[in-house]
Amino acid sequence: MSTHELQRAIEDLHARHRLSAEGQVATYIPELGNANPEDFGISIVTADGEVFETGECDRPFTIQSISKPFTYGMALEAFGEEEVACRVSVEPSGDSFNSIELQSGTNRPHNPMVNAGAITVTALLHHRYAGAAFETVLDRLSAAAGRRLSVDERVFESERRTGHRNRAIAHLLLNFGLVHTEAEHALDVYFRQCAILVTCRDLATIGATLANMGFNPVTGEPVFDVATVRHMLSIMFTCGMYDYSGEWAYRVGVPAKSGVSGGVLAIVNRQLAIATYSPRLDPRGNSCRGIDVCVDLAARFGLHAFDCVNVGSSFLQSVL
Repeated sequence: MSTHELQRAIEDLHARHRLSAEGQVATYIPELGNANPEDFGISIVTADGEVFETGECDRPFTIQSISKPFTYGMALEAFGEEEVACRVSVEPSGDSFNSIELQSGTNRPHNPMVNAGAITVTALLHHRYAGAAFETVLDRLSAAAGRRLSVDERVFESERRTGHRNRAIAHLLLNFGLVHTEAEHALDVYFRQCAILVTCRDLATIGATLANMGFNPVTGEPVFDVATVRHMLSIMFTCGMYDYSGEWAYRVGVPAKSGVSGGVLAIVNRQLAIATYSPRLDPRGNSCRGIDVCVDLAARFGLHAFDCVNVGSSFLQSVL
């Protein structure tokens, strides 16, 4: 697969899908409703640092739920797998991402990709780092992006002002002893982490850091332990696309995470990361154009993990 072919592919896909009017901009967080529904960017960063992009790849948007696998990885490194597993399961739920429901029998959140699990994870980080918790998260995501990131304060205030459902989740978790008594402070860290600003290029670089075994492929900086990367990619594969995760695994077949501001991040292990930005969402909260682009790229280049003629796999190419 040549460089020219990959660039041409994303330009073709951008032209094919940019006129789609399917989906609606999120409004349940009021500030997100101000996004331009026509914005559309595609960025790919490879595990050796090459960048291919087209469209609005410099347009900032908030990371939202795409932050979840990264805070999960931070919690694993800070507390260990056993301690985190006592509070958060790793099973797909089949429920909406903001469902106020815990796992039957254990009363744990189903997984760290739904809000209940992500709030539990952020509360763990807040318990460890206290007032420095958010800066610790921001530092790690900035290292993965290869530049200093910032926060959209208007989105943060909008989420904090209207986030009553997440407060209900936090107090349910507090009731079962899954978060510490400063749940409201931890929830503010969660709202702020979701309001971190990224571009499509940032998101692809963050993903390529996972594809490159935890090392930022542009700066060379180590960001995540390689064992942690395995756990992060696993949970993204099974739970990363809300209640569309099963169909995503069937149709695209790579680890991924989406966010309600319109970002989608997909990772082809040891090879590359695909990031898209388009704020028109389907009823599950996933970007319509983002899904279409990833489905088409997986089919065109054989990226699916179980594609027997996986022409996108450098490993297969090296042994055939």
